[in-house]
Amino acid sequence: MDIKTNTNFANIKETYLFSEIGSRVRAYQEAHPEASIIRMGIGDVTLPLPQVVVEAMVKASQEMGCKETFRGYPPEYGYDFLKDAISIRYGSMGVSVEPGSIFVSDGAKSDLGNIVDILGNNPVIIPDPVYPVYVDSNTMNGNNITYINGTKENGFLPLPSELPSGDHKGSVIYLCSPNNPTGAVYSTEGLTAWVDFALKTGSLIIYDSAYDAFIAEEGIPHTIYEIPGAFDCAIEICSFSKFAGFTGVRCGWTVIPTTLKAGEVSLHALWKRRQATKFNGVSYPVQRAAQAALSDEGVKACAQNIAYYKQNAKLITELLDKKGIFYTGGNNSPYVWLECPEGCSSWEFFDKLLNEVQIVGTPGEGFGKGGDRYFRLTAFGSKENTIEAVKRLENII
Repeated sequence: MDIKTNTNFANIKETYLFSEIGSRVRAYQEAHPEASIIRMGIGDVTLPLPQVVVEAMVKASQEMGCKETFRGYPPEYGYDFLKDAISIRYGSMGVSVEPGSIFVSDGAKSDLGNIVDILGNNPVIIPDPVYPVYVDSNTMNGNNITYINGTKENGFLPLPSELPSGDHKGSVIYLCSPNNPTGAVYSTEGLTAWVDFALKTGSLIIYDSAYDAFIAEEGIPHTIYEIPGAFDCAIEICSFSKFAGFTGVRCGWTVIPTTLKAGEVSLHALWKRRQATKFNGVSYPVQRAAQAALSDEGVKACAQNIAYYKQNAKLITELLDKKGIFYTGGNNSPYVWLECPEGCSSWEFFDKLLNEVQIVGTPGEGFGKGGDRYFRLTAFGSKENTIEAVKRLENII
């Protein structure tokens, strides 16, 4: 054929990080069919959905089987009942987010990847190490990326003062707190520094708050809109995947304040037009399930699941404390980001764990150059598997 393709795809890795992990694990499993592998790599939940969520989904599905209550295409921006529930959730944090600023989607990853559709060829600032979709989506779009290094010295929470010298006006800045992969979480002071920087430079923050439900410490912001000025410079993207266990159900949301503008252009209006063109909405049963997750009963049940995962994280961090190994995360996050022992590279440590103790984690190198000597373990497994994994790890680190 004589068609042209998007040549920017040549600038991203041919294999997605978790596809490469899956390939290596399958090869090991085929060679060692008797091996009992404990998977602590991909950040996928394992506990079932809360019963109140399931009941809401079943009821809504039954409604779809009756002529009187059947629904066709859902609204592209989400049903009002769910946007109202999300707005109330922000209210519980002391923040006023109007339902009209909320767009319901099929998950945070989709919106994080698609948000570049409404943005031009702007300079982009991304922390390293980082969730791959930020980098890949901008690389696919041909955007120029400046990396700001997360390090052991700054607790993997880089600040604007650490940016390389240069003109950073009109930048698109990606922040994630609690962070994936490092589990580090910004304080009010840290996020204020970024908001002030964005306002000063006329920049836009894309804020990923998918893990806010895991924040345990008092005084840590759960949303960037707790920071004065954020409504004038930030888009927030969140998800039910980790809060309510919707990784296989798919539902999330994006907040774009109606007042947020790039020059004279409304970003809210651009996203609204983009979604109407390229997205047909989230199914009615899923949105009813999401609404149930935000009910008083649902929030309580989801909190119990989160507490279960956080106990798993505590088991991991207690071992690392005992061994004197540096790490971030665990307390406010389901991820534990540890320094590889004995100077191993992250892929070397991956192979060591897989081959010697049959544990699968995530090599930090897959999240950027800054992760080369670091490794991510997740707390999303069962308590029994986590206890066994800790026993195995104790003999190798």
